[in-house]
Amino acid sequence: MDLAKGENLGRFREYLHLIARLRLGPRLRAKVESSDIVQETLLDAHKAWDQFRGSTDAELMAWLRQILFHNVADAAKAQKKAKRDVALEQSLEAEIEQASGKLGDLLAARQSSPSRRLAREEEALELAGALARLPTPQRDAVELHHLQGLSLKELAEHLERSEAAVAALLHRGLERLRELLEDKD
Repeated sequence: MDLAKGENLGRFREYLHLIARLRLGPRLRAKVESSDIVQETLLDAHKAWDQFRGSTDAELMAWLRQILFHNVADAAKAQKKAKRDVALEQSLEAEIEQASGKLGDLLAARQSSPSRRLAREEEALELAGALARLPTPQRDAVELHHLQGLSLKELAEHLERSEAAVAALLHRGLERLRELLEDKD
């Protein structure tokens, strides 16, 4: 892993996009672009590179998530959606960690043994990249259902589609995701 001088932070872009989309949610996403949050996060990370004390991709990903959390919280404050509330900020941080954990859970299903632990960071990046390559409706359906835990009914209401249409989106999205991930292997 090359962590010299914060170079190659761009390889985490799709991973950060995924976490940002999950955190922003539909109400805040209507006013704040996840790509702006990610760009700001990568810029902040590059500027603060001398503060990073880790040596692995996993540690770097955790550090980047923390920077992302602060940027999302700042964006939420700027939109004046809620008063400054420490409990709300802690809730935002917990949701980011939960989303990241669910991303790891999705990856765990692909793992055959604990010896693959070191490859998990790379798989998280691959999954985020593959999700980014899905058509937006399929990506949204997969992320909201599998990573945010929306039920089929909630997903149908959120996407303003029938449950059958949402089920089809999920099916096509998961099939395409499998294809994209298998092409990487």
